[in-house]
Amino acid sequence: MSQQTKTSLRPLSDRLIVQRLEQEETLKGGIILPDTAKKKKEVAKVIAVGKGKTTDEGKVIPMPVMVGDTILMDKYSGQEVNIDDEEYIVLRADDVIAKIED
Repeated sequence: MSQQTKTSLRPLSDRLIVQRLEQEETLKGGIILPDTAKKKKEVAKVIAVGKGKTTDEGKVIPMPVMVGDTILMDKYSGQEVNIDDEEYIVLRADDVIAKIED
């Protein structure tokens, strides 16, 4: 028997790992959108964060977001990766436009 282990991602420096939040699949009129018709969502949930950016003097600038935060990001920013059949985006803290607070 083969035992599968779940891969974990740990971002380095000022990078973070996010997962896009799903878009509604049905419009008001009841029309269901296929995956190809959906546009990329700019809202994502933070899955993991790095330690922060290190300055030339060796000081670490803390990350502006924490795990579990919901953020607004540039639509096409970051690097998309697929790990264990899940889609994630690795991006820099500078690519975060805003933190969404409820």
